Amino acid sequence: MKNPVGIISMQFVRPFTRENLGLFQSIRDLGFDFVELLVPEPGDNLDLTETRQALDDAGIDVVLAARVNLQRSIASEDATCRKGGIEYLKRCVDVAVQLGARVIGGPLYGEPLVFAGRAPAPWSAEQIRARSDRTKEGLANVSSFAAKAGCVLALEALNRFETDIVSTTSQAIEVVDAVSSPGLGIVLDTFHMNMEERSITGAIHAAGSRIVHFQANENHRGFPGTGHLDWPAIMRALVDTGYDGPISLEPFRRDDDRVGLPIAHWRAPREDETEKLRTGLALIRSCLAMAGSNQ
Repeated sequence: MKNPVGIISMQFVRPFTRENLGLFQSIRDLGFDFVELLVPEPGDNLDLTETRQALDDAGIDVVLAARVNLQRSIASEDATCRKGGIEYLKRCVDVAVQLGARVIGGPLYGEPLVFAGRAPAPWSAEQIRARSDRTKEGLANVSSFAAKAGCVLALEALNRFETDIVSTTSQAIEVVDAVSSPGLGIVLDTFHMNMEERSITGAIHAAGSRIVHFQANENHRGFPGTGHLDWPAIMRALVDTGYDGPISLEPFRRDDDRVGLPIAHWRAPREDETEKLRTGLALIRSCLAMAGSNQ
């Protein structure tokens, strides 16, 4: 299937546990082709064999998102943290094989900023170069492991407020090209691109065949079509590159506009969002169709 469209599981429930496996059928009934799950942690009450059976029963595929942190950072100056990053990403590949997933995406370098409680810090030119080298070296290690397992790691650029390693498509391209492995590609997220790119469509064209996953997210993290992003142009650019891989919707809702309210990425829904999800899905599929996709 060209350009299967999926939904991030967090839009339904977080954390995702065995009690939520029945949602796979609901997601499929909404018209989605796959679900994007966070790579389960050992204490998440999610048996991998049982989860794969539930995916198969619902006839839905899966993409994985890595949960990196400062202790799982291949870019870290701390050798223990770098080792933790390598071991974690390899475990992500093992989990992907057990679940039947091919793509494992996210900010694989593992250096989160404010949402992880780490403030930005100045770096010398030598430190910047060393962080870049460690990132590339670590990804070369794990991407080779992924390729041998039939998987691909998808490197995600996050906006400057969420990381100080890879924030633009051009930086992601530099890393992926330096590693030069079939086990490493790029995941583009239009929410982050809206902040960091001079041209979203230009960045898509530049990434080209390196794209292995695409997240179609509104500028305000809402449902596609409720913001200012030009979805016909974005999907046309994606089709122009020949991309035929997964496209996921990741609407992190904002359901409370009170002044002074703390807000992070994700909030649980307060209403039935079925029609909003269906409408967003229909918009992306129609834009793909108008762009010449066979979807």
